[in-house]
Amino acid sequence: MKTKHRVSYEQRRQVLELRRRHSLREVAEATGLPLGTVKTLVSRSGAFRDNDQHRALFTLPPITVSSETLPSVPKLPPQEVVTGDKEVDAVLWLRSIINTGQAALIERATEAAKNIKTPLDVLEKRYRDHLAATNPGNVFAALSSFGFADLESLASRSIEQHRLRLEGVARFGGALMDDTEAEAFCIEALRGLEANNQLGDFDKGAVAACFNAHPELLPHTLTDCLYELDYWNHLYRLRHAVDRDASDGPPDASARDWFVFGLLAEIRPRDKTEALAVFRYLVASDRDDMAESEAILCNLIG
Repeated sequence: MKTKHRVSYEQRRQVLELRRRHSLREVAEATGLPLGTVKTLVSRSGAFRDNDQHRALFTLPPITVSSETLPSVPKLPPQEVVTGDKEVDAVLWLRSIINTGQAALIERATEAAKNIKTPLDVLEKRYRDHLAATNPGNVFAALSSFGFADLESLASRSIEQHRLRLEGVARFGGALMDDTEAEAFCIEALRGLEANNQLGDFDKGAVAACFNAHPELLPHTLTDCLYELDYWNHLYRLRHAVDRDASDGPPDASARDWFVFGLLAEIRPRDKTEALAVFRYLVASDRDDMAESEAILCNLIG
């Protein structure tokens, strides 16, 4: 008959700590416990299931109907003489219409653009020449003409920005720029830490110690990490659509974002599906060239 293997509190603690960075088989080998015992301890602990308390904090408010809305049909921007070149000024006016983000107005602007006989790339060059001539010595002035002729891409971006502005109002009302509960938690958790450079960056080790002191709000799984990283990205995009200069939030929140990004290299994937989700995040987020990325990939492949 098999005898039940007695496990001490210290062994349980060691198993859970090792499991965060090692496979079940590796934990069994390191502790000398049977693989079945390790699996049972990990399963019963609940420490490797998605953390509901963490999810509750890092979730955007639901979309609700609000009495505070953006203007549904903004006024057409006035036509102005900017360069003195009628065709270039016409395109500048069409671009200002497209920047409203209003699909109906954009459709009209796009149709109107077809009446301009000169190719748009030729008009872009004329606009660039105008900028260079009116800003002598400013080598960057002409760069603002980049994309002048690409009305389609401008329309796509403007519509998305308008959608995000509406979503921001629907989720936050007039409080989009106020600190969220998650940001307030980050500020409190890092209270007393001093930035180690003029950019407002904190020491990574100190940041990790502060957040690890709140285990109830730590991600348990890679899926938790991706959930929180999406929260910060979504919040940034909503704010950026309203005010580019006020979209970053407090540096404490940025420190949390990088802390959680680093956890992608520490928390072991539960299965191939979770590992693949992290890999796809790395590519889609343009973070695949960060210093932590190699360690994250090594963690995913085991």
